[in-house]
Amino acid sequence: MAVVLAIDAGTTGVRTFAVSDTGTPLGSAYREFTQHFPQPGWVEHDAAEIWQAVEATMADVVGTLDQPVAAIGITNQRETVVVWDRRTSEPLGPAIVWQDRRTADRCEALEAEGHLPVVRTTTGLVLDPYFSGTKLEWLFTAGGITPDANTAFGTIDSWLVWKLTGGAVHATDATNASRTLLYDIGALEWSAAMTDLLSVPSSILPEVRSSSGRFGETTSAIPCGAGIPISGIAGDQQAALFGQACFAPGQAKNTYGTGSFLLMNVGDTCPEPVDGLLTTVAWTLADGRTDYALEGAIFVTGAAIQWLRDGLGIIAEAAEIGPLAAQCEDTGGVYVVPAFTGLGSPWWDPYARGTIVGLTRGSGRPEIARAVIESMAYQTRDVAAAMSAASGKPLAGLNVDGGASVMDLLLQFQADQLKAPVTRAAVQETTAMGAAYLAGLAEGVWSSLDDVTANWAADATFHPADDPTAADAAYAQWLEAVERSRNWDR
Repeated sequence: MAVVLAIDAGTTGVRTFAVSDTGTPLGSAYREFTQHFPQPGWVEHDAAEIWQAVEATMADVVGTLDQPVAAIGITNQRETVVVWDRRTSEPLGPAIVWQDRRTADRCEALEAEGHLPVVRTTTGLVLDPYFSGTKLEWLFTAGGITPDANTAFGTIDSWLVWKLTGGAVHATDATNASRTLLYDIGALEWSAAMTDLLSVPSSILPEVRSSSGRFGETTSAIPCGAGIPISGIAGDQQAALFGQACFAPGQAKNTYGTGSFLLMNVGDTCPEPVDGLLTTVAWTLADGRTDYALEGAIFVTGAAIQWLRDGLGIIAEAAEIGPLAAQCEDTGGVYVVPAFTGLGSPWWDPYARGTIVGLTRGSGRPEIARAVIESMAYQTRDVAAAMSAASGKPLAGLNVDGGASVMDLLLQFQADQLKAPVTRAAVQETTAMGAAYLAGLAEGVWSSLDDVTANWAADATFHPADDPTAADAAYAQWLEAVERSRNWDR
């Protein structure tokens, strides 16, 4: 039996996940790492701590296996910026996280200067501090880092490949490169126009390779031992799309993680920019196949549950939110807009801030908890509406995964809001599964995409209510709440 390891380096923690050649999970280990908030709107990680979490979780999982590891796949929080010294393999500063908003004014200035059309057509993205490019520019100016011949930049995947190979490989894949604001998604290469615009020297950029293919091999210092091929890389949301077997145009998935990300496969032709949405590389395969996706990025969903736990103390554990919310039939008119770091798709408002409206003396812990859950579904409907407007077709169905997808209450509410069936995957760790499949395909553990499709299975499907009147009325009020949150922090 072949075993593939997936390293899932997310926003709040790292999971190492083992899967068999039949697509059966064999075990996993998870470790959280520290979130740093040095100023309002700033979010940072310690890249060295992320690496330590990778080492620890890999050691835990490998210690339980009785079969050799055939390959390693990596999936990661995207856009987060790491800069390190090639000589020491140590970070030169904090990792600036995708949620960080410190470059909002710079993005606004770039748009005012007329750069948005080129950004949209070249990168498929928008001018928002979410993406890597302006974070990198900030590190090289206000951040006090002076790039030289020994400076290396990467998203988290690049950092992990560097550490796994002992500094032998500085590379990324097209899914991660396409989130940097520096990559031409049509030409599939770094964009000189974008690197010049943001004053990023090309010497610091990683080599861009296929998402499925051998990047390098581990050294003897790695818990899994030396010589294990690292053969698959994809940003977390593209990996989830792959793990959900959404290989045909029109197939879509939503991942309820720290944020939520709705991606729809749109085939092998890079589409024109769509208002409110992002165009991204879904994956590139060893045979040269490149698929693209439309994406709606929602910055805060699961993070709002963490806020209820850590910020307000309304719950002690994340798992308590579902039973608490079930104590009330509805929110009693309470709406939570969790714009803690601005609003993503389709609004793209970095100045929006978190808002609670509709509170009365009758509002309590259950109503607030339920409003947080419902906000996940409303934000997903925001994105689905933009996708339907762009394609001219309503969303036919949605495959879902991620931690919050265990809540039947959420998925039924989501189906009612979308007026479409919502299907939960039998294996929830579809992000890790996607990374494992990409690596295993490169090393012959699986022979084709048909093998991946055959391994996918549904756990449950939720169908929408016959009468959408109540759902539409609630959504109309949600849109009013969103308007109250917008442009708050100008």
